[in-house]
Amino acid sequence: MDEVLLRLEGLLFLSDSEVAVVSVEDDGEAIWTGVARKSAGTECPGCGGWSNRIHGSYLRFPADLPSIGRRVVLRLRVRRFSCADTSCGRQTFVEQVPGLTRRHAQRTERLRSAVAEVGLALAGRAGARLADVFGISVSRSTVLRPVDAMPDSAGWAPPFATGEESI
Repeated sequence: MDEVLLRLEGLLFLSDSEVAVVSVEDDGEAIWTGVARKSAGTECPGCGGWSNRIHGSYLRFPADLPSIGRRVVLRLRVRRFSCADTSCGRQTFVEQVPGLTRRHAQRTERLRSAVAEVGLALAGRAGARLADVFGISVSRSTVLRPVDAMPDSAGWAPPFATGEESI
């Protein structure tokens, strides 16, 4: 079983060697993947100092890209740390897994970027229908939200907007 978990760890989390797959369960409807960080501590987002004093931990359940036609949900154990610097404004903070999660996010970065690409290609209702075909259950508003959050590209303007005539 440990060998299978190591292989899954390599396949699912190529970008971060600090992520460990702890368990995998298939309940017929979703694949639940238990995940935890390997590192002993993390950097404080307030002061940038290193802390390994664990204040507590809890589980997060971000959705990931579907696999074999089923939802994939991570059972991510995150730890709350106490900042070692007494002058820091943050007394406690929660570790984030870079490239995998954001603060308060209900989806992984991979799923978020997939939904954003569908939103860029098809927009609202059509994008939600296509995402459903791929096994990603989202509303039309959820498809449009990452598109709205993207910065406007101010570097390019059509030729007629600058006063030039096209031939």
